Amino acid sequence: MTIFQDKRVLITGGTGSLGKVLLRRLLAGELGLPKRVVVFSRDEAKQHALRVHYRRLRSPTDEVIYRNFADRLQFRIGDIRDLHALAAAMAEIDIVVNAAALKQVPTCEYFPEEAVRTNVGGAENIVRAIRDLHLPIETVVGVSTDKAVKPVNVMGMTKAIQERVLMRAGLDVPKTRFVMVRYGNVLASRGSVVPLFVEQIRTGGPVTVTDPVTTRFLLTLDDAVDTIAAALREGRSGEIYVPRVPAARILDLAKVMIGDRPIEIQITGMRPGEKIHEILISEEERLRTVRRGDYFVIAPILPELRRDSREAPAVSGEYSSADSLMPAAEIRALLERRSLMPAEAASSEEEILA
Repeated sequence: MTIFQDKRVLITGGTGSLGKVLLRRLLAGELGLPKRVVVFSRDEAKQHALRVHYRRLRSPTDEVIYRNFADRLQFRIGDIRDLHALAAAMAEIDIVVNAAALKQVPTCEYFPEEAVRTNVGGAENIVRAIRDLHLPIETVVGVSTDKAVKPVNVMGMTKAIQERVLMRAGLDVPKTRFVMVRYGNVLASRGSVVPLFVEQIRTGGPVTVTDPVTTRFLLTLDDAVDTIAAALREGRSGEIYVPRVPAARILDLAKVMIGDRPIEIQITGMRPGEKIHEILISEEERLRTVRRGDYFVIAPILPELRRDSREAPAVSGEYSSADSLMPAAEIRALLERRSLMPAEAASSEEEILA
């Protein structure tokens, strides 16, 4: 794939878990080697750590993969809430990937106004910069979440509005393509459940699960980057790309990771704003959903942006994490493929889920 070849790319929130994996793959050139990659974020310490990381790569292989990184990789301090700083970062950029977000569910519940300013106001600032300053941005990719579907928490509500802000921008700024990606819980991302379980197991437990029936979609950071690449490669303005991903009961995930260790599982109760099950496509959206390769694609809700399609809906109902749950063996295999299993887990799946 050469979708990023010779492009100038801006990653807002580029020091986050997704931004760092996207950055690694961009600099490796596997999606096409960009002319420039700009990391835009407000945390100077995280930017400095990234800069040091890339400048200290000394092996010949790394020097080949990250060639010319000093000129190719740039850092800009700024907040997506600040229109002026954002607009300056967007100058001479071709592709914007908006990964800046307040995404921790309880934090957004306690500070909802802050979530609105980042998740909604940030998207609005991207649109305003392009529209009012006539910036020749080719594509904006908005990173959304399953929590935006039938939202019950502030994080999901603000992400749902972000989707609509970027979708509506397709009418105001037709020369720029606005596409979205929507996915579920990302394995090994900062604040996600797998690193939490690993740490709890390392310290002898207990492993904490909020509710025995809670389910989540599970995908890796590389899967998330692949979804962004697919949306950039094929997406039309206003469309939302949804990966087809496995789901699991969080209690089963905990049992698989604990294995035969004498570690207790503690049920703690639902956190503020937490959902029992996640949904990637709603019952209403399914009527606008088609299959495109390995992805479901939701057509825009605005008829002005939709293209007539004679394809039958790709899903028969809402796409929920409660459907088609992985058994223990599949959970274990997924974690092992991604090197996320704690050492010395039990091999007997019957024992694990007993």
